[in-house]
Amino acid sequence: MAGNEPAPDVDPVLSSGAMKLRRKKLDNLPWDHSGRHPGSPLFWHLIMQMMRIAWRYIFRSRQVDDPPIHNGGRIFSSIHINGLVDPMSLLLSQDRKVISMGRHDLMTMPLIGWFSRRMGSQPVIRRPEILLGVADEDYARKINQRSLLTMTNCIAAGHNAVVMPEGKSHQDSRLHRFKTGTMRFGINAAAIASMKGIDPPAIQPVGLHYRRHYWFRTDVFVEFGDPLLIETPEDSDHGPKLVSGEWVEPPHKQVNSLRDQLFQSLSELTPNAPDWTTYRAWHLLAHVHANQVGDSLSSFKDEVIAARRVREMIFNGDIPEEIIEPSSQAAEILHSHDLDGRSITDSGISTSRNWLSLMFALPLMLISAPITIISTGPQALLARFLGDRTDEGVDARTTYHMLAAMFSPVLFWPPIATALALSAFGVSYLLIPATIIAMISFHLSNLIFLFGYDNWVDFADSKRRRALSSSRDGAKLEELISEAKKLLNLSK
Repeated sequence: MAGNEPAPDVDPVLSSGAMKLRRKKLDNLPWDHSGRHPGSPLFWHLIMQMMRIAWRYIFRSRQVDDPPIHNGGRIFSSIHINGLVDPMSLLLSQDRKVISMGRHDLMTMPLIGWFSRRMGSQPVIRRPEILLGVADEDYARKINQRSLLTMTNCIAAGHNAVVMPEGKSHQDSRLHRFKTGTMRFGINAAAIASMKGIDPPAIQPVGLHYRRHYWFRTDVFVEFGDPLLIETPEDSDHGPKLVSGEWVEPPHKQVNSLRDQLFQSLSELTPNAPDWTTYRAWHLLAHVHANQVGDSLSSFKDEVIAARRVREMIFNGDIPEEIIEPSSQAAEILHSHDLDGRSITDSGISTSRNWLSLMFALPLMLISAPITIISTGPQALLARFLGDRTDEGVDARTTYHMLAAMFSPVLFWPPIATALALSAFGVSYLLIPATIIAMISFHLSNLIFLFGYDNWVDFADSKRRRALSSSRDGAKLEELISEAKKLLNLSK
């Protein structure tokens, strides 16, 4: 089980962007040690609306639990396996203005950096970048401490923060070793809040779950653990020094204790599997068990929670560990055919053709395609091309899908809509309203096209299930599931 093994502590492979240090932009980046948010209020609302559009486009279903109530600032932390899609998912799951920190080049690169700076995001120069000579230690310390003080004061003032404690995006099914930055500025924020007599901050563990994180139009489920209240350091001089603008390291023992608490809490909300094959097996077993008791899993949230119960039952010995071998093989057969546990019924592989989905898919896609192709087609194709060829790993693939969806309404739709309005009405009083109507039609057309696309995927899945059921792989799958069912029955 993953919980019995040490967390991986692997430095990230630096992308070409991370190897470029733009000192002038880093020096001039907005920061504030008074507790005021360094971002632009106007651009914050604009960027959030852009993210909401991307959220609708790249995910098919979106389930978000309500976060626990906490009056003080909160640090939202999660596993980091999906590039910039992870922080976007965290930003959209709360109702407060958020401050975040991330890789230095995300704040300085063209386009993304421009928006990041206006969101008030703070840069971090990481250990591998120092070791490879991208930045010297003194400069990295200066930038990092400035960012930490900005984060600390904003959180103490009641703002929320989004931070990935692993310090990098990766592709593993369990957490990597945490960096200490989250804990350090969290403890210091508690010291400032205590000194000012305001509500203390907390770390908010967040479970980010994706059906298949690197796929376009996958499902997402966001859940929240219990907040971890942060205690104030005992040193009475700690808070005053921070308020004066001096960065002071919190007690090492307290940092490590809080890090261990967060790691334990977040592990419960992540796959926490030795590998993705095992995790897919848990999901398959969750479906098999649900079918046996006549209570099928109707949503991705239900599936995640049921798979977690399977994980805990195996870990506690309530289900024999021998079940992992046949269920892993079965899950891999399904995975190799781009299917999952939803393809299994109590009687075997589902063989019904989803003709109704095809009847929806074709007319919806055909009707909306002309507008969608003109307004969003080139950006979508470019995102697909770049995402499949990025040097940042498969976890960055959907980042390109997200960026295409985010920036289309502000960079591409206005000139396209204006050109269409000009061709129809010329320079007249109808130009502006026609342009606005055209942009709204772009968005509605995209939603219709995506709904049609989802139905097409459902039909294609039904074809693959039917083909699998009559194949050698299908026969092997039936044998493996039958073996898993016997082991499940033994556990009752």
